[in-house]
Amino acid sequence: MAPEVIRNEPADEKSDVYSFGVVLWELATLKIPWNDLNPKQVIAAVGFMNQRNEIPKDTDPLWASLIESCWHRGSACQPKCRPTFEEVLEKLKAMLRHNFVQKPTYDI
Repeated sequence: MAPEVIRNEPADEKSDVYSFGVVLWELATLKIPWNDLNPKQVIAAVGFMNQRNEIPKDTDPLWASLIESCWHRGSACQPKCRPTFEEVLEKLKAMLRHNFVQKPTYDI
């Protein structure tokens, strides 16, 4: 859950974007988030201590950047500075084009 949801503050699409960022982190790391903490510790860490799961250093920089943008933790604009799902989708499409573009094949 997004920090603002944990704190029972107003939530919108940007709260769901935060959660989607957690799913992206899970896909990138193949780990369960906060697996070493109990539920109360997770609530404290995410909701009140502004902590996020660590993104491994060997994570593709584009992927890491997308996750970080979904988890935006800037001072006053935290949720509203997260991307929209439309922006997330555009970033994902760009990443697909960057990483999976077919290389031309030549008949010899």
